[in-house]
Amino acid sequence: MTPSADPPSPAPRGDAPGGGRYGEAVFRPGQAHEDERIDLGALAYDDITMARLRALGAGPGWRCLDVGAGTGTVSRRLLDEAGVTSVLAVDRDVRFLTARPVPGLDVLEADVTAPDFAPGRFRLVHARFVLMHLPERERLITALAGLLAPGGVLVLGDAVDLTSERAPGTPYTKAMRAMWEGLRVTIGTDVSRVPSYPHLLRGAGLVSVGAEIHVPPLLPGSPISRFWADTWRRGRAAMLATGLVDDTAVDEAIRYLDSDDCAALSAGMLTAWGRKP
Repeated sequence: MTPSADPPSPAPRGDAPGGGRYGEAVFRPGQAHEDERIDLGALAYDDITMARLRALGAGPGWRCLDVGAGTGTVSRRLLDEAGVTSVLAVDRDVRFLTARPVPGLDVLEADVTAPDFAPGRFRLVHARFVLMHLPERERLITALAGLLAPGGVLVLGDAVDLTSERAPGTPYTKAMRAMWEGLRVTIGTDVSRVPSYPHLLRGAGLVSVGAEIHVPPLLPGSPISRFWADTWRRGRAAMLATGLVDDTAVDEAIRYLDSDDCAALSAGMLTAWGRKP
C-alpha cells in the first residue's frame, strides 16, 4: 500500500512530527523486495477482503476504485474472481501495478489526499491499510463516499492494534509497540481511531453500515508472521528511534515470530462498509 493528480497537485503532508509519508520516509517502493513484503500482507488478508466485497455484491457491471492498490492483488481478484467490469487502481507509486497489466485494470498515479482527486463515480470504492497512515481521516472518508454512484458501497480496511498494556510482555509485543510508535512519529500512522470507522461512515451519509474484524494466526512461517518480521527489518530505524527497543530486541522479536514459543495476537484488520442511498 502506498496512499497516492497526474500532474501532481499540492497535498497535505503527514501529521507526523517529522512530516514524513508512507513510501517516502519508510517502506519505499524502490527498496528491494518491497513488493514481496506487500504480497505477504495480501496472502494474510486478501481472502477475507474478497469474501466481504463479493458478499456486498461486487460482480459483473461494477466499476470499481481500489485506493492505495499496492501490488494490485485485490484489483486483479475483483476482475478475475468477482467478474467486475473494470477496476481503477490508484497509488502514489504505480510501479508494481504497471508491471502486471491485465484486461479491465486501469492504473492512475495519484494522491488521494489532493483536493482535486475526483476520478469519477464507482459502484465500489475500496481502501485497505491506507487511511491509517494519513491525516484528516474524517475528511477523506467523506471524500471517498462522494465518489460513490447511487447504491455504491465504500469499504475501508485498516489495522487494529491488540498489543495493549495488558498484553503479555513478549519480544513480539515490545517490537509491535515500538513499531506503532515509530510509525506515528515518522509518518503519522494512527490506528487508535480505526474502531470509529462505522460511525464516520454513517456521518458521511452512508447507510447499511457494518464492520468485522479478522485476526490471522501468528504461526511460524505463516504469511502474517513473515510480513511482520520483514516490516520490522524495514522499519527498524524508526523503531530504534523510539528508545523502546534496541537492535538486539528487534532481532529477538524476529526470531520469536519463527519459533514454537510464539504465543501472541497479530494486529487485526477491521473492515467497515456503508452504502450510498
